[in-house]
Formats: sequence, C-alpha cells, structure tokens
Amino acid sequence: MSALSELNKEIAHCQRCEIAKHRIKAVPGEGPEDAEIMFIGEAPGWHEDQQGRPFVGPAGQFLDQLLASIGLKREHVYITNVIKTRPPGNRDPLPIEIRNCEEWLERQIEIICPKMIVSLGRYSMAKFFPGKSISKIHGTAQKRDNIIYYAMYHPAAALHQQSLRQAIEADMRKIPALLAEAKSMPETEPEPQQLSMFED
Repeated sequence: MSALSELNKEIAHCQRCEIAKHRIKAVPGEGPEDAEIMFIGEAPGWHEDQQGRPFVGPAGQFLDQLLASIGLKREHVYITNVIKTRPPGNRDPLPIEIRNCEEWLERQIEIICPKMIVSLGRYSMAKFFPGKSISKIHGTAQKRDNIIYYAMYHPAAALHQQSLRQAIEADMRKIPALLAEAKSMPETEPEPQQLSMFED
C-alpha cells in the first residue's frame, strides 16, 4: 500500500475533534502521489462529506473548469483541504480543528513533494502566508524550500460574489508560467555524495 493510502486510512479513523462524531466520511484528499501541483482548500462541505472526496460540489465544478482552462484535469493534481472533516452547517473551521489536522496536511505535502502549492481561500492562505490579506496577495507567489506558494481566492467565492470570478480565472491562468519557471530553476541540493563508493 502506498504511503498516501496509509495516511488516508489514518485520517479516516481520526477522532481528535468533536466534529469527527458527526461526519459521514472523512475527506483526506485525492490525486497522484507525484502531483506537481497541490491545491489546498479550507474544509469539506455537504457534498464532500457524503462522498469522501474533496471539491465535488458547485465550487468543485468551478475548480474543474478552472483546471480545464489551463489544460489540466483533476487527475493531474492533488486536491485537499486544511481540515479533513466537514464542520457542522459548513461553518468556518476553528483554530483547534486546523491545529488538529495540521499533521495530516504536513505529511501529505511531505509525501507528494509538490513543485507548487496553491492555497484556495483565507484559511489555507493563513497557513502559508501568515498575517496577509487575501484581497492584497491573491495571484502572487513566493518560493521557499523549492516549493512555489501561490495564493488564490476560494472557488466558492466566485459563486457568492460574481465580481471575483474574473480575478480567480486570471489568477489560474498564471499557474502554467509559474510552474515552468520553477522547473527551469536549478534545485538547490546538498553536495553530491559520490565519493563513498571509492572508499575501502
């Protein structure tokens, strides 16, 4: 079993938060273990809780359209959320829930090792761009430890506020160029340790 499947099983059995008692299904995330891009939303909603899959409701349909606009399919990327269980009534995730789920997200990032992490919405953004405002930094990227961190509005925002739709579509269109740039930059790796094979 792959490292990601193992992790998904652990997440499915997690009972750290009160909200775990009320869920139908945990929503670990989905996508290839070697995905170059990882999209991180906020929390599962009603549709996600029913199916155990991320971004399958109306916001997910918009995300699929956004991916298609840059020639990608859902199968090409890894999609997850900051927390893996739906908060009751789709309320915002609480700080304790985000902290309890942090280990799962860190381990997902470690296993997948993406070239680019796209934060969708302010709770995801707060993890990678602490203290920033989404209205100021959406569509901007930072490179740290060979990963590009890129902030976007949550696709659901466009469903509630039509004016944000164009901003989200424009931000999505910048992703291929940022990714191409990341690939062309040399990785900073430690000195190759090739001498050992000549040692007695």
